[in-house]
Amino acid sequence: MRALTPQSRLVEQVYEAILSEITEGKLPPNSRLIQDELAEVYGVSRQPVQQALLLLRNHGLVRDAPRRGLVVSPLDVDFIRNLYEIREVLEGLSCRKAAECGSERARVEGPTLIAAGREAVATGSVTKQIAADMAFHCFLYEISGNLMIGETTAPYWHYLRRVMGEVLRDDEKMPGSIWDEHAAILEAVIAGEADRVETLARNHISRAAKIFVTQLQAFQETAIADQQSRSLRRIRR
Repeated sequence: MRALTPQSRLVEQVYEAILSEITEGKLPPNSRLIQDELAEVYGVSRQPVQQALLLLRNHGLVRDAPRRGLVVSPLDVDFIRNLYEIREVLEGLSCRKAAECGSERARVEGPTLIAAGREAVATGSVTKQIAADMAFHCFLYEISGNLMIGETTAPYWHYLRRVMGEVLRDDEKMPGSIWDEHAAILEAVIAGEADRVETLARNHISRAAKIFVTQLQAFQETAIADQQSRSLRRIRR
């Protein structure tokens, strides 16, 4: 963790700092979040930390735990599955519309976003990879001409960042393949291939969802098995 210098929008800074710690795996599920400790680490007062934690709780990223205060929330596999089903439809629509009315902007501005994404992968930083991924998809929403797409997905990006962080840390091949798929999507948008790019976009999200859900289910099953094993050992004693 790094100390934060006092600036405007301090609550947002603290929020982003805590969320980055969560997505990087430095604050795993069920980690306690103690206001005084966080305030000391970030070099701020308790008030912005308290407000940031309340926002994180409202976004489902932290939760109340009996006798423990606030802790990092475990990921909800069913919620993730439902979220990606909706996202698959919206991503397909945004890419179709982008191919129909935004191909020129895609040709001019898109390659820079792809290059930034590959550079983020090379750094190994999960936070940078997620930021580059968000920038690419938000660009497609923008050039689609349908502002409702971006507005509909915006409330869920906080949770999506958490999901992506969990998987990107554990799958060495996935970051590179994501940007190969992004490059193919951009190429189809530039070519104005509306049908093809909608299929590519929907397959891109569907594939990611299957990987995320499978890995998270396996992780949770392992955690449950470990807990049951510990309980049996205590009983036998």
